[in-house]
Amino acid sequence: MLIYNVTITLDTDIEQDWRNWMTETHIPDVMMTGMFISYRFNRLLNHEHTDAEIYTVQYLAKDMDHLQRYLEEFAAPLQKEHKERYDGKYAVFRTVMELVDHNEKINLTQ
Repeated sequence: MLIYNVTITLDTDIEQDWRNWMTETHIPDVMMTGMFISYRFNRLLNHEHTDAEIYTVQYLAKDMDHLQRYLEEFAAPLQKEHKERYDGKYAVFRTVMELVDHNEKINLTQ
């Protein structure tokens, strides 16, 4: 399995609007492509940027075929929407990682 990691550094003045848009619109749109199994939306803590917040979205893909199909067929228009909405207010970089091993607890209350 592969993790498609998107790291976004954004201006603090758009954080709440951006976060709402990500959870209500963008991430659901990415997931509706059917190319990913799951996602995690994370906020970095204790970073050195006082005028920005840093988030990551990690999408889990079954294999390179699914990720490649996402990148070729779906990524550009979804990224364009993000750029048009928040242009000049963020920086982004994307990485791909191979999931080597994992052990996840389903119930976090235990």
